[in-house]
Amino acid sequence: MKLLKRIKSFLFINNTTKLLFLEAYLFLAWARFIKSKKFSKVASFLGTQMGETTLSLDKANYKVLRDISQSVHIMSKYTFWESMCLVRAIAAMKMLERRNIESTIYLGTAKDEAGKLIAHAWTRSGPFYITGAEEMDRFVIVSKFAKRIERK
Repeated sequence: MKLLKRIKSFLFINNTTKLLFLEAYLFLAWARFIKSKKFSKVASFLGTQMGETTLSLDKANYKVLRDISQSVHIMSKYTFWESMCLVRAIAAMKMLERRNIESTIYLGTAKDEAGKLIAHAWTRSGPFYITGAEEMDRFVIVSKFAKRIERK
């Protein structure tokens, strides 16, 4: 019954949102595949290591940033694979890149309550955090990757 309700809800949303959800789902799948590779091979693909993109906001991008953030967050709940922070961060970065919007992925570490080392990833574009913002304050940044867009 729950599945039918979800399908019905999906059918009643507009086509633009449906396409954005589909794109997010596909990039989450692709990012999960990328995550399974050795990080040394993936790192160069993520952008300039230890670089950072600008904090200034292009107001024309505000709605796009919000929509991508929401679509990645929503669709990550419906994947058949693990779509945690790094997968979400990479998917959001690629969706932004397709729209010629710069972004930075941050990788951080912290210790949990038991003293074990844990990791987290999040994505920022301009002044907005697209993924992972809810937990980022607990983590110390150990690396970051800037995906700059060349202006023509």
